[in-house]
Amino acid sequence: MSNIVVRQMAKELKKASVEHEAPIWKKLAELALKPTVARRNINVNKIDKLTKDNDVVVVPGKVLGTGNMSHKITLCSFSISNAAATKILESGGKILNFENMIKQYPTGKGVTMLG
Repeated sequence: MSNIVVRQMAKELKKASVEHEAPIWKKLAELALKPTVARRNINVNKIDKLTKDNDVVVVPGKVLGTGNMSHKITLCSFSISNAAATKILESGGKILNFENMIKQYPTGKGVTMLG
């Protein structure tokens, strides 16, 4: 993501954190502003092991396509590979951008951060 896009996303996350008293959005804003090399990569198989059916997950890094997804989740991440997106969608899951994630889960309740 370009610096302008990242800064705008961080600004929106901070705003949502204050409006909805949701510390998860503030933490994600802080992680978004870190250098790209400091962000974590996580594979689909790791997400599959750490979640259960219908979990809502945010990954402050990139989701990679190694492994398989055995259940459906709702996922939001800074970046996602095409292979990972395909596997999550094929398992019945959803992929949301941060704007939609904040709209659906304004307080962050029920949202798990991985990575």
